Amino acid sequence: MIKQNKLMKSLAKFFMLLVMINCVILTTVYKAHAQQVSVSVSLQLFYDQLSPYGQWANNPEYGYVWIPRVSQGFSPYGSDGHWVYTDEGWTWVSDYSWGWAPFHYGRWHSDPYYGWIWIPDTEWGPAWVSWRRSEGYFGWAPLGPGVSINVAVGSGYNIPNQHWIFVRDRDIERPDIHRYYVKKTNNVTIIKKSTVIINTHVDNSRHVTYITGPGKEDVQKVTGKPVKPFVVKENDRPGQKINNNELHIYRPQVQKNNDNGKPPVPAKVVQLKHMKSAAKKKPDNKQ
Repeated sequence: MIKQNKLMKSLAKFFMLLVMINCVILTTVYKAHAQQVSVSVSLQLFYDQLSPYGQWANNPEYGYVWIPRVSQGFSPYGSDGHWVYTDEGWTWVSDYSWGWAPFHYGRWHSDPYYGWIWIPDTEWGPAWVSWRRSEGYFGWAPLGPGVSINVAVGSGYNIPNQHWIFVRDRDIERPDIHRYYVKKTNNVTIIKKSTVIINTHVDNSRHVTYITGPGKEDVQKVTGKPVKPFVVKENDRPGQKINNNELHIYRPQVQKNNDNGKPPVPAKVVQLKHMKSAAKKKPDNKQ
């Protein structure tokens, strides 16, 4: 009887051990699956998610482009948003509900008739902009389509003067930064006295390199206070929000084609000739 009791206890312990091992395995598999839920998304994600906020058109040079439904005077990385310093570099936090996508993937192009149009791409970055530093100022401007980081930090890449936004260097962290933009009429003078900021970061997990912007020490020097980085956290659905000292943002790894290998297509494509010109849009008084 004693031997039988010992045997039963041993079997019970063994059974409990098996249950614990299975729980650990299932938890590990669940976490891995949760982290990879958004890995297989394609450009179709952008086509579907951005359709309610603008129109897709087929551009002869860039393919499918997105024209946001915004007010006259809109500028990417300038309208309705601000900068925060994160563990990924200076990151643009947009006030637009769709801002998680066009300010972190792809490039912007200023069309003389339609205004700013967005060309989607698959690489995520804190902001696809070029940065400049002048005595007393920081400035940034959107990178054009097809511009690599090596080209962007080189001396031969010229962005139109009117595309640059400058602020006093001490104002770079302000949440209402749009109130402190320097008048565009001063751009030429500031640009002539400025240098390109070449700070870059290599994200090995995503195999992408991007410009991180002004150095943290430089900002701390001009503001006279420490810069505490926001921590970037993964969102499991489209969107972004700041919670305490964390930036929660949706940033899946994007493939150009669907799982079946076919290129994705927007559900509705508007002919460019039917698009409203930028001059006919209502002006944005806030800007």
